[in-house]
Amino acid sequence: MSLILNGFQLAGLILRTNLTPKVIPVKFLHTSFTKFGVQDTEEEEKTNTIERVPISKDRSKVIPVETSIRYMASNAYKLTYGKDPVWKIYRRNHKGPNPPPKTRRTCIRAEVISTGSPCPICRDEYLVLDYRNVDLLKQFISEHSGEILSYKKTGLCQRAHNNLLIAILKAKEYGLLTFDVPLRYYDYSEWKTS
Repeated sequence: MSLILNGFQLAGLILRTNLTPKVIPVKFLHTSFTKFGVQDTEEEEKTNTIERVPISKDRSKVIPVETSIRYMASNAYKLTYGKDPVWKIYRRNHKGPNPPPKTRRTCIRAEVISTGSPCPICRDEYLVLDYRNVDLLKQFISEHSGEILSYKKTGLCQRAHNNLLIAILKAKEYGLLTFDVPLRYYDYSEWKTS
């Protein structure tokens, strides 16, 4: 009887090894193949402490303003946004029916996009808020009143909105953005002596 049971156990082991996939322990995996398909250098293999970030979320590369200005005039920008401002199609995800009173503090932490739906400026790495990028700054100024649009309407994070305010004020100081100064009429007749 024990011979028959041993035979069944042997047959079960053979069948189980063929049907179930083998699990390779982590210590035997080679470190040159990582989650995103990038190979490590020799120094990284020794330390093996560098985190991998998807290229779409990495914001460590600094884009020059000249590149951003050329991007605003390119066909790629027109194909992406059309004639609308960059903030028009953006809607932030939030809990419940009512949006929060303030937008998030920042979308980028440690040079990586840390949210699921970043604001329009943080989402597109080629949109650089600078006083020389006048075409981008004009999209955040009301054409009727000349006021800077609120972050509640545009959906910008607080850091991007503060950078926007600084860039607009600097562009006005340098004379790149025109703005109307209110004209006041005074009645000087009450000051005249007769």
